[in-house]
Formats: sequence, C-alpha cells, structure tokens
Amino acid sequence: MSAAALSFGSAAHRYDSIRPAYPVRAVARAVGATPMRVLDLGAGTGLLAGALRAAGHEVVAVEPDERMRAVAAERHPGMRVLAGSAEDIPLPDGSVDAVVVGQAYHWFTPQDALPQIHRVLREGGAFAALWNIRDDRTPWVAALSGIAGSEGYGLESAWQYGPVTPWFTEPERGLIEHTVTVPTDRLIDLVRSRSSYLTADAAEQARLDREIGELAATDPALAGRDTVEMPYRTCVYRMRRA
Repeated sequence: MSAAALSFGSAAHRYDSIRPAYPVRAVARAVGATPMRVLDLGAGTGLLAGALRAAGHEVVAVEPDERMRAVAAERHPGMRVLAGSAEDIPLPDGSVDAVVVGQAYHWFTPQDALPQIHRVLREGGAFAALWNIRDDRTPWVAALSGIAGSEGYGLESAWQYGPVTPWFTEPERGLIEHTVTVPTDRLIDLVRSRSSYLTADAAEQARLDREIGELAATDPALAGRDTVEMPYRTCVYRMRRA
C-alpha cells in the first residue's frame, strides 16, 4: 500500500472530527434497509461504520492503519475492528452479507482486492463503494477546490476504476446530494485531512494554510460567518457478487 494511502493515521483524530458522515439515503442505497452483517473495508476511523450501525446493521471493520483503527475502536465500543487490507481480508469465506468501502476504493489494487471481496461475501451478496465529494457547482466550493484540488475525478458521471467482472455485476450508480455544517475556521482542517496535504512538504502546506485562510476571510459567502453549509454529492456504486 502506498505512503499516501497510509498517511491519514498521522491526522486520525482531525480526520474523524472534520470529514463528512454518510447520509441515511446513501447507506440504504448501498446495502438496503434489512439488517445484515456488513464488512466496512478500509474503514478508517469508522465514519461509514457509524452510519451502518445507526441503520441497524452488524458491522465488522477492517483497516490497515493502527492509528485509524484506534479511533474507530474508541468511537464504536463493541465493534470488531481488525487489522487487514482489501488485498488480504482477515475473514472466512462467505462470512458477510455485504461489503462497503467509504472513500477508500481508489487506494485498492483491484486485481487482488476484488477476488478477496468476492471470497468473503455470501452468494448473491452486495458490494458497494461510496465517496463523499464536494460539490464544485457552488462558487465558493469551486474556489476552495481551485486551491486544494478537486475531488471525485468524474465519479459523479461514471465508474472510474476498471472492470469488476468476473467477480461482480456491473456497478450501478446512485447520487445523493446533501449538506454538512462546517465551522468556517475549520475549512483548513478539511484540507489538512487529505493525503495531498499530509504528504506535502512544509512550503506547500504553508501555501495551503495561507490561501484557505484568505479565502475564508474574503469570500462573500464565508467572511464573517461562524459556520457554512458545505454541499456534497455522495456517489454510491453498488454491484452484486457474480
């Protein structure tokens, strides 16, 4: 796994406190409403696991970074939080009804991960990959992305990560729009929780800090406001075990 993929642990608590949760409709789109046993793969600090548990599902989390696992275990007492990766899932064959991946599939090696996900799923089980993506159609969000980089890379329109056959049926896209209230003075923490910031050198981090601070102080939609509504589009790609 790349250094960028494992960079989030150094900011695990910041990540957990500022990254958006997943809306109820996205969870329902991913796994349905009937309670089931779900694997949250690449679970991070458990943001998606929390939404799944609130919907009544039994969740087991697998995450490679020990610092992210520690936060997930702290957030969700009683939930199994296991060390492992998408390419080496520490669960028996056919042991879960669904596998979900929040904000992490793009870090996987599909030729190794897809057979593993197929293996741990029961026959006919569901696999869903989800991403919360800032909605750049809002001008101040576009300005933020102009400084820090965009998210999504076309996922709002189509699956971007190659074939999933013969392991799974073709991905079916769902798109859920929602907003999250963010303290204006913590917009920089959203950027500081990204791998591009965490792996950048000190000069680049200083630039991002400065330019995001200037945006918050001068943009008419942000200046003088304690909080702001950040618009997101949650992309849900659901497929079935073939």
